[in-house]
Amino acid sequence: MAYTETTTGYGTRVGNSFKAIGSGFLLFVLGTALLWWNEGRAVKTEKMLDEAGSAYVEMENPNKKDASLEGELICGTAMATTEDSLSDAQFGIGAKAIALRRTVEYYQWVEHSQTKKEDKLGGKEVTTTTYTYSKQWVSSPVQSSQFHDPAYQNKNMVLTTVDEAEQYAENVSFGAYKLPESLIHSISSREGMDLAISEDLLSQFDKSTQAAYERFYGVQKSIQQPTQQSAPQQPAIPDSVKALLSDSVKTVLDSLQAVSDSINKQMANAENKKDLQYIHQASNVLYFGRVPGSPEVGDVRVTFEKVVPAKVTVMAVVDGDSFKPFKAKNGKRFQTLVMGKKSGDEIIDAAKESNNMILWALRIIGILMVIGGLKGIFGFIETILKVVPFIAGIFGWGVGLVCTVIGIAWSLIIIAIAWLFYRPLLGISLLVLAGFLVWVFAFKGKDKLKELAAKAQNKNAAPAPVAE
Repeated sequence: MAYTETTTGYGTRVGNSFKAIGSGFLLFVLGTALLWWNEGRAVKTEKMLDEAGSAYVEMENPNKKDASLEGELICGTAMATTEDSLSDAQFGIGAKAIALRRTVEYYQWVEHSQTKKEDKLGGKEVTTTTYTYSKQWVSSPVQSSQFHDPAYQNKNMVLTTVDEAEQYAENVSFGAYKLPESLIHSISSREGMDLAISEDLLSQFDKSTQAAYERFYGVQKSIQQPTQQSAPQQPAIPDSVKALLSDSVKTVLDSLQAVSDSINKQMANAENKKDLQYIHQASNVLYFGRVPGSPEVGDVRVTFEKVVPAKVTVMAVVDGDSFKPFKAKNGKRFQTLVMGKKSGDEIIDAAKESNNMILWALRIIGILMVIGGLKGIFGFIETILKVVPFIAGIFGWGVGLVCTVIGIAWSLIIIAIAWLFYRPLLGISLLVLAGFLVWVFAFKGKDKLKELAAKAQNKNAAPAPVAE
């Protein structure tokens, strides 16, 4: 664990707060633009989906080309298959598959930081950052030379570096049709790939990995790998002898035979498992390191997957022996491939739900950007009062509240104006809601403050009780 402490003077803080006005204004403008664009995007997408939903036809038999469907938006279900053979040249393996994927993970020290800021009397700010470290699997090597704690600097290494890779078949059939590249990438029927890496290549990997390990850790005592042993075979018992045995003894013998068969089956399934001193292959994972179950910094594991043929549903426009996106009247395009059998209505409903989720996610982001921009614009007022942190805290809370209310109201107005072009009734409703928020804050809030002030004045003016 380590920490750094930084002190920022009052003059510097005030200067930075005035510089933040520009960035705050930019954030405000970007948030406003995002809200406007998002509403138009959502409405256009919804109209496009409505048009697609009323235009599509069911493709009854994708295994046979139908000239009458040329140029039509179809929805059909068939097996996505390929005869292409893909290979991973670096590891000398391959398979007949729609896609091959190689993912890589590295066991590394990772730096974590936690920052705490504290205002001091006179306007200074003390920033304390605490750094902690943990070992974990990550997708790329970590440069430990940049760590803040000297005790953890240069503690990372990797036994090897392997690039992640992904390749797709060029020819993927959908019944009698051919899938375009964009739809091929949507097929997600992944499964582990059986590895058949040659013994010579594994030995090369083992030697290079050992050299890298010993350069960093020094020479280590060899680890004795367990040897595979076959399960004890139960002696065969002649039927004539079995007939003389009691039922209970027969049951015990049958149980022992079942256990033996199960062990032998597990060992047969583990034939793909290979263990060298620094290289371990099991199922679809190739591990660079001494002990896979107890990783050390620098260990690397590579996972191999393939995309296999699967039943898929396509919604797109028939274009000869392939497909192209549907183009709506407003210019929006649509095509999709989903796993399994789906109806056209199910696909359209799912697309509308996704569009709605994106709409609300971008709305929230836009509103937060507008509020953050306003706080950046008016934050200098709070900073000026940082000479007395207590007063600045109270005033900062008030500025934050005002910026939040104004930001929400402004966002609702932008959303409402955008919707006026497409949904007048909803747009008017949002304008009324925004106006109500402004009225409540501007007038009711003022009346509430006057009421509280009057109560306080009456309380101070109340006569003291007379002692009896």
